[in-house]
Amino acid sequence: MKSMLKRCELMEVEFMIVITAPTSKIGRQVLDNILDTKEEIRVIARDPSRLSERVRARVGIIQGSHADRDVVDAAFDGADSVFWLVPANPKAQSVYDAYVQFSIPAADAVVKHHVERIVIVSALGRGQQLYGGHMSASWAMEDLFRSTGANVRALTMPSFMDNMLWQVHSIKNDGVIRFTIPGHLKAPWVATRDIAEVASRLLLDHDWIGQNSLPVLGSENLSLEEMAEILSEVLGKPVRFVQGNREEYKQSFLSYGYSEAMAQSMVDMDIAIERDVNNGIQRTLENTTPTSFRQWAEEVLKPAYDAL
Repeated sequence: MKSMLKRCELMEVEFMIVITAPTSKIGRQVLDNILDTKEEIRVIARDPSRLSERVRARVGIIQGSHADRDVVDAAFDGADSVFWLVPANPKAQSVYDAYVQFSIPAADAVVKHHVERIVIVSALGRGQQLYGGHMSASWAMEDLFRSTGANVRALTMPSFMDNMLWQVHSIKNDGVIRFTIPGHLKAPWVATRDIAEVASRLLLDHDWIGQNSLPVLGSENLSLEEMAEILSEVLGKPVRFVQGNREEYKQSFLSYGYSEAMAQSMVDMDIAIERDVNNGIQRTLENTTPTSFRQWAEEVLKPAYDAL
């Protein structure tokens, strides 16, 4: 009876969950998923005005960058679990600056405040002895957090279906999707909604221990040529895949203000994908997530396409 009462008392305890990048595509969905739970929630936001009124009324807000030592020190005080997502930094002088250097204050705060669990957004390919630009920096960031001794789950992802939204104007105007990866190469693709679902489940589970990678592979492996066929059917117009030139790809990032290192890192990531970095994990029921590319195209891309 005493043990049962103790368990019941523990069930009433509110845990503190910290969400970084709460206005990002993934972070916003994670926050939405856990907002109506009993957990205490704290977010780190550069611009709290970008949070909805409902969110601002519900969560604790620490304003600033989660690269800032004072900000993460305040945010992680009393925290049980942290969702860690590094925002894009196209002007970084090194991809390792963008991921590892950015995360050092947070790792120190994890140790200082005895944070129990960290859920990290990372990438597939760890241990394959391939350099993958942003991917490689993600793996190094994982190691930084593992070194704190906290329990870690690194969600390792392939390419995001949501990145196809960058192609909407090209699809609308030219009927073309363009990537530098060969069109016949089959690989996993995942919807950000599925990433957020897995992350939310881990944040709400206060019993897991250890340090592991958790692949999140989407529902199926597809080639870009197959994806173009699916888009043709969903949009009711011909869509074809055209393989882009990598030097032109790099120059396009430079024209958007990327540093040389970060533009080259984008190219290096595509080279690693072409070398099958995303196909090193066997697909299982556990690492397969529900959203198909067709479903995502119907529910996300088509509305964006129709709005143009």
